[in-house]
Amino acid sequence: MPFYSRIKVSFTTTLAQYFSFRNETKSVEPLAELMRTLHESDFGEILDYLRNNEEIADNFSYYIKNLFSGKPFNLSLTEANILSEKAFYPEFKKRVLNKFLPAVENEDTVWFLVDAASVHPRRDIEYLRRIPQKQLNEFFRLLRIDDFITHPKVKKELIFSMNILAWRVIGNAMEVEVVNMAPEYRNFDNPFLALQNELDLLNENFNKNPAITLTSKDEHYKQIKVYLEQGQDFVNLAFKNSAKYGISGKINQSLLKIRQQLDRMRDILAVMVTDSKDEVVLKSQQLFFNILEYKSHKNNLADLISDSTRLMSHLITNHTAETGTHYITSTGKDYFKMFMKASGGGIIVGCLVVLKLFYGSLPGSDFSHAAYYAFNYAMGFIMIYLMNFTLATKQPAMTAATMAKVLSEGENTKKNYVDFAHLVSKVFRTQFIAFMGNVFLAFPVALALIYGLDVLFQQNFAAEKAAKLLQDHDPFRSKAILHACIAGFFLFISGIISGNVANSSVFYSIPKRIAKNPFLNQFIGEHSSKRLSEFYARNWAGIMSNFWFGVFLGVTGPIGLFFGLDLDIRHITFAAGNVALGFYGSGFMIDSYTFWISIITVFIIGFFNFAVSFGLSMFLAFRSRKVNFGEVREIYREIIRYFLKNPLRFFLPIQSKTLDIRTKEMVDNTVPTKSEDR
Repeated sequence: MPFYSRIKVSFTTTLAQYFSFRNETKSVEPLAELMRTLHESDFGEILDYLRNNEEIADNFSYYIKNLFSGKPFNLSLTEANILSEKAFYPEFKKRVLNKFLPAVENEDTVWFLVDAASVHPRRDIEYLRRIPQKQLNEFFRLLRIDDFITHPKVKKELIFSMNILAWRVIGNAMEVEVVNMAPEYRNFDNPFLALQNELDLLNENFNKNPAITLTSKDEHYKQIKVYLEQGQDFVNLAFKNSAKYGISGKINQSLLKIRQQLDRMRDILAVMVTDSKDEVVLKSQQLFFNILEYKSHKNNLADLISDSTRLMSHLITNHTAETGTHYITSTGKDYFKMFMKASGGGIIVGCLVVLKLFYGSLPGSDFSHAAYYAFNYAMGFIMIYLMNFTLATKQPAMTAATMAKVLSEGENTKKNYVDFAHLVSKVFRTQFIAFMGNVFLAFPVALALIYGLDVLFQQNFAAEKAAKLLQDHDPFRSKAILHACIAGFFLFISGIISGNVANSSVFYSIPKRIAKNPFLNQFIGEHSSKRLSEFYARNWAGIMSNFWFGVFLGVTGPIGLFFGLDLDIRHITFAAGNVALGFYGSGFMIDSYTFWISIITVFIIGFFNFAVSFGLSMFLAFRSRKVNFGEVREIYREIIRYFLKNPLRFFLPIQSKTLDIRTKEMVDNTVPTKSEDR
């Protein structure tokens, strides 16, 4: 039938067309036609039509039963919307492929019929769920499918589906790496094996008496329910232990799959239990809706990404939260100490700015310059980290995780929002003084170095690039703000790298491997091996984070040139040093506009570095800890109210004894305890 004709034909007209006679076809076309016209129809009118046309209702009922007769539906229960791969990327690739090139299914299954009949599964479900319960009950009775949940063949499929899921759960749960995530269960009976034994008994009883019906008082039901809950406890404990032991993507995927399979078994068990005749039609409907729901999400990419990345992002932010507690100052002493650390970072950056100027003057390709710049940045950032100095914009990715953890672990009351706003003020003033320390030292150090080189070699090395350096710091003549946002994004990525490396280090027990390595113990001694393992545990995540941050900053500009794109990075501390070089290179012969716009742009760059890095990190941290985004508006309001009442606390270490004590306790509680041996 042409597409334009399908739109004009109503549901009742299609019923009359196909079912005014006993239709023996097993083709899905009549059902597909009905589903296409369902949304434009009033369901009350459909019921009236079926009531007044018993023959058509009988023929339609016969067609439905004949169409689905003998077709297994266990695939719809055991496969749809359940992870099928053991890793994220193969699963993602499979779902993308299925979206654009749907798999060829076995036509002799309910799985195929649902796909063929429903063009828009989610829209169909939404429409059907809006139908009043009484009308839906009557519709099922008119088609004589109100009791199909009690049919022996349906029960057999349900029990078989539960067995399939139980076998798969056992296979995943018995993997060594998964068992190691929940060592507390080593001394207890495995709930998954007990679950399988109970299902075997249920299957045996069903074979003896196919008319058997489960009720909520049945011992089989109670035992299976208990074992399902114990299995869920196992999964929850394994996820909880990931904070101590770390976790790999493969184990994360295995645990997610086990949880999905247990949830699916719980759904199947729920529709099998009927305590009264009135529940039969409701459970029949529930099975029908469940199959549609599962199939509508079978290739859902958003759910896959959300489920697969939530725990990993939680672990990443958990490790960065531990680091972030060191970036929050409370007392004047801490405030001054942060300024000194930031000043040390500013001195090193001032040197890096001059080194980059010389690297840029070396002959070579864009890729050779990318290598020079990446080496320069990475070397400098690692030095800053190992010397215990501070690069201001590295803080947001760390402190955002700490703040989200504080908010998620507290009761979100008015008092808690006030405490959180006070914590924000402490973070902001820490970031402010770190900015000041970086900028106030990077500018004079770069200026002193370029002046010293001028005196030593009698040449102004910054003269050639002075005009471009100053133009790059004019937001109206360059893309300084965009480039500052790019740097902020890389700051966010470096925070993720830090958390991921820390998680991998814990999961693979790298520090212990170093300490116990026979070769190292023999070559450098047991004591030195232990010290090396402690150094690795303490610093490796930070070293890798700073290394890759340096690489990202170094290669962006040259790669942008290679592709003909105006890509670059702007970082507040480097911007201060570059402005110093621009001033000196031009012989300080600049107009007042250039002077002031260059100075102001340095702080604009810092703002966007902070805003992008902190915003992305906060989003990741909030999402990983399931903080309700509906409360964000109230949180912002409380922060603004707190700022209007106490503006100086956002810049100076003015203390509030009560709030400082409370927020200190909140922050201290976010620091994880040391990992225990597995």
